[in-house]
Amino acid sequence: MPKVRSVFFCSACGHESSRWLGRCPGCDAWNTFAQAPTAVRAQSASTIRSSVSDAPVRLADVDGGAVARISSGFAEFDLLLGGGVVPGSLVLIGGPPGAGKSTLLLQIASALTRSAGPTVYVCGEESAAQTKLRAQRLSIGDDILLFAQTNLRTILDTLETLRPRSLVVDSIQTMILPDVESSAGSVTQVRECAAALMEFSKRSGCATFIVGHVTKDGAIAGPRLLEHLVDTVLYFEGENGTADYRIVRAHKNRFGSVDEICVFAMRPDGLHEVHNPSQLFLGDGARKGTASGSCVVATIVGSRPVLVEIQSLVGETAYGTPRRLAANLDPARLAMVIAVLERRAGMALGTHDVYASVAGGLRVSEPAADLGIALAIASAFRNVPLSRDAVAYGELGLSGEIRPVAQSTRRTAEAKRLGFQTVYAPANLHDIAAAVREALS
Repeated sequence: MPKVRSVFFCSACGHESSRWLGRCPGCDAWNTFAQAPTAVRAQSASTIRSSVSDAPVRLADVDGGAVARISSGFAEFDLLLGGGVVPGSLVLIGGPPGAGKSTLLLQIASALTRSAGPTVYVCGEESAAQTKLRAQRLSIGDDILLFAQTNLRTILDTLETLRPRSLVVDSIQTMILPDVESSAGSVTQVRECAAALMEFSKRSGCATFIVGHVTKDGAIAGPRLLEHLVDTVLYFEGENGTADYRIVRAHKNRFGSVDEICVFAMRPDGLHEVHNPSQLFLGDGARKGTASGSCVVATIVGSRPVLVEIQSLVGETAYGTPRRLAANLDPARLAMVIAVLERRAGMALGTHDVYASVAGGLRVSEPAADLGIALAIASAFRNVPLSRDAVAYGELGLSGEIRPVAQSTRRTAEAKRLGFQTVYAPANLHDIAAAVREALS
């Protein structure tokens, strides 16, 4: 029997220590260490290294042939992954409960079964009967192989015989390895199960999708090492539970662009991809142009231009310190834009509360949204609406200048395609004071 010992691990990042620590040296979090048993497995070294070559090879001798990607059944999801599902890849999909992780993967599993071959769906949280009920609601065929099992050793032994082309594990927090002395969902179990799945995927060429739960802060539950092991990390974000659409963003992608998004509409028969996210995020409110404090911004999300509506509300503060609240925006950039408007545009915002948000739930963090944020705040402060056919983009400097941004041609082309005629951009504006005068005139 292997010798069992106890270790302390950080619940935020997975850092291990032989004793309890008040502050984690890995992520600087306080009071996150917990104790858990672990076992030293004698067979782990040979298991993990089974797919690694015994001797180094020259780079010129490595087979660098192009990998044929597999379609997931969703064109937008294929674009999110960089062109399709890569055989042998390990994809982690995280999101809050009810976001649609299981629904999306069940639809993808059905498409992969039709296009590539056998697909095994490991349902660790639900029974096979519950999964079939969801499949019937989604009008999915009966070709998917369901495996209601949480013992990962049994699962891998069965997969060695079946040799599937794709695998879905729902979820990684429910999987256990019998030779690891800890409970399901612990840091040790999650790390060892992910390493075993990665070894199987790389050796067999099976495309693997694993579902990961998230904490109350929105991060994947378990060790941070889990995100380092996988090839792609996808997150569900947005106003889940209230909106009828879902936003999936790539936070890590070894085969494509990072920060790429894919938008799905949630309907009774499953998730349906949205081919034009700009029209979804803009809606009808941005076209009316009757309310102040609204500005359309041309932003780049991943590799595509997307138009979003930034809304702002400015009112006199009822307390000694004014409030600055940002939803789906960087609070630090909002504070900087307010300071520039006060100093360079002569707006007395020091006695006013300022609220800013991105309509639709899409998170915008690039500096190119600074000009749109400034114009929305100026419009709300002066109570003068912007033109309904105007769009803005540009980075705002601390001295009040409007700095150029990347891919300005694509931003302008997307705005023109959707019918916007006036573009406030660094090409025709030089400082924030002139931009405010021109936009509010």
